[in-house]
Amino acid sequence: MSGGNYTSLDNQKISGSVPAVSDLGHTSVKFSDSNLQTFPLHQAQGKISGGSQPPRDADDTFSKPINGSEEPQQSGWFRTFTLAAYKPYFDVDTSDVLERIKDSLFPFSGSFSEKTADNPDLYGPFWICTTLIFVAASIGTFVTYVAHKIQKKEWDYDINVVTWSAGLFYGYVTIIPLGLYIILKYFSAPAGLVQLFSLYGYSLFVFIPALCLSVVPLEPFRWAVAGVAGFMSAAFVALNLRAHIKSAGERWFLIVAGIFLLQLALAVVLKLYLFTVTV
Repeated sequence: MSGGNYTSLDNQKISGSVPAVSDLGHTSVKFSDSNLQTFPLHQAQGKISGGSQPPRDADDTFSKPINGSEEPQQSGWFRTFTLAAYKPYFDVDTSDVLERIKDSLFPFSGSFSEKTADNPDLYGPFWICTTLIFVAASIGTFVTYVAHKIQKKEWDYDINVVTWSAGLFYGYVTIIPLGLYIILKYFSAPAGLVQLFSLYGYSLFVFIPALCLSVVPLEPFRWAVAGVAGFMSAAFVALNLRAHIKSAGERWFLIVAGIFLLQLALAVVLKLYLFTVTV
């Protein structure tokens, strides 16, 4: 039976075989197209789609917010002891620091507080005090060494100059502004504590060139240098705080005068200890 069927196919010259293959191929393409269309995109997106639900086996570890309620947040006085609290006060450009140093050398303009009201910094005051410590130690040591050599006397290095200078400059720009902050708050004329730190820190810059000029071995000249530097520093602080302290009432003049005299006292202390060479 099967042999007869094959014979009949041969006699017909398999004329229908080619269309049959073409139809089969056409049918398979349509079948593949229909298979691709049976997978909607909105069901395969998973977490990428905002409206679709995540897969059942998905891990939601990375979907939790980083700063969630589970992590403790520093607030109040605890924030004072973190580095993040002081980072904005060190985010300052070199051009800004140089501009503020220039303002400290021209004290009679009295515009430093207005320029730094919105962005006071601690970067400049920190490096000014640090530079003062090393300049005072190096210049004082050099002047003392030369004086001993001229008189042919034995010279010993005094390490106390570094520790004394560090305590003086760092302590001055910390304790004095803090005390002034409490006084102004008592007289209902509060000022920004960081702004006071910045003002007093920049007021000490004038003593850096003054210490360098102290190498001149003339005592009257050293007194003149210390006096001019002290007057410029005192005028810089007093004039920049005068407009603000006037709101403290009738005693504003006494506060400004106390600020001025305290800066002059600092200059006298520097002259007696750092500008004076004893052999």
